[in-house]
Amino acid sequence: MPNTKSALKNLRKSERRRLRNKSIKSATKTYIKKFLNMLQSGDIDEAREFFLREVVKKIDMAASKGVFHKNKAARLKSRLYQKLNKALASSQV
Repeated sequence: MPNTKSALKNLRKSERRRLRNKSIKSATKTYIKKFLNMLQSGDIDEAREFFLREVVKKIDMAASKGVFHKNKAARLKSRLYQKLNKALASSQV
């Protein structure tokens, strides 16, 4: 347990931040999983719309709030774009 008032306050702040970060991270992961499930099921056009409208927005918001590092956000988006492009290419062949 903290010994000083300031340490106690910092503990409370840390706990609030941890819960907020956990919530944002969980929501972002859920959107990514929904996108990947759409790709798996073959709803490529719907997945593309969902990805461009929702998933990228969630990842960018998480990065702007400091939940994800900006490089991690870029890496996630890059890998998801690669999967989307691969699915688009295979559907057109």
